[in-house]
Amino acid sequence: MASTQTQTQTRSGRSGRIARLRKLSVAGIATAGTAAAALTLIPSPAQAAEPTAASAPAAKAAQDKKDYPENLDGWIRESLDIMKAKGIPGSYEGLHRNIMRESAGDPNAQNDWDINAQNGTPSKGLLQVIQPTFDAYHVAGTEKDLTDPVANITAAANYAADRYGSIDNVDSAY
Repeated sequence: MASTQTQTQTRSGRSGRIARLRKLSVAGIATAGTAAAALTLIPSPAQAAEPTAASAPAAKAAQDKKDYPENLDGWIRESLDIMKAKGIPGSYEGLHRNIMRESAGDPNAQNDWDINAQNGTPSKGLLQVIQPTFDAYHVAGTEKDLTDPVANITAAANYAADRYGSIDNVDSAY
């Protein structure tokens, strides 16, 4: 009889704990659901503010004045932003791969031995562009200097897009 009474007390104690646990679980789920809904439906102060016509030019100017580091990574990132704005296809990986093959990342690299150089028009810069190609594919808004890293990258990517569909499709000298 004692064991039956102990089993009954254990069962009733266990079922009481399970009932309390269920209530806590339901309450916890309801609380989490309410919090999630609040986060989804209530905009943050940053989202709530609608841009005004007066603030739009200031925001555009701030976006246009990004600071890029004066190194290969910065030149590629700045070029990609310009390319995106001008509709020129290309990726970081495609630009980087071609730059490393053509100049090892040296913006002052110059080829003095190939046929172009022999004809008086050496290829120069990060992507080894010759002056006539640079002039034909120069991207407005960049420097008009063949060895300027960003101008060199964007002109070469513009040329590659015209000739191969994208700089990403170039896997050898072009």
